[in-house]
Amino acid sequence: MLPLGTTAPEFQLPDPSGKHFSLASFKDKPALLVMFICNHCPYVKHIRAGLAQLAKDYQPRGVALVAISSNDAVSYPEDGPAKMAMEIKSAGYTFPYLYDEAQTTAKAYRAACTPDFFLFDRGRRLVYRGQLDASRPGNGIPVTGKDLRGALDAVLAGKAPSLMQTPSMGCNIKWKHGNEPDYFKH
Repeated sequence: MLPLGTTAPEFQLPDPSGKHFSLASFKDKPALLVMFICNHCPYVKHIRAGLAQLAKDYQPRGVALVAISSNDAVSYPEDGPAKMAMEIKSAGYTFPYLYDEAQTTAKAYRAACTPDFFLFDRGRRLVYRGQLDASRPGNGIPVTGKDLRGALDAVLAGKAPSLMQTPSMGCNIKWKHGNEPDYFKH
């Protein structure tokens, strides 16, 4: 996992319309939430309404949110830009949803699964890397965003989130053949 305190890795990625975003696109915000998601994963489908609501609740408070799909769209065409554009509309996402075709951004963040969440403070230091909440497909726990909302509230109050952070759980990122990161090879 990316260690707490790590500076946010730079990225330069397009959304489905071709507009490019980078870390600088989100400057002057008190917090930046980087989310690795995709369209086909049942874990992401389970929380998609919760993600849309989280954005609606925290964007007015100054939080910048960005989602990134790093899955191999050749093997998983439902995760490519054309379907991402449709997902933005159907899910009601109000944040940029970017495509990491080379998978370099996922590697830089050491993203492991979808969904995977990385919260950075105003100085773009990693303060939270963990789950949205304890809800999973089929476990009967409602999607509330409790864990991530607690971390966001702490950052917005100028405090450090709790160090008790539960890693995300979901589908593995679908790496291109031979492109698996070194951190998965042991």
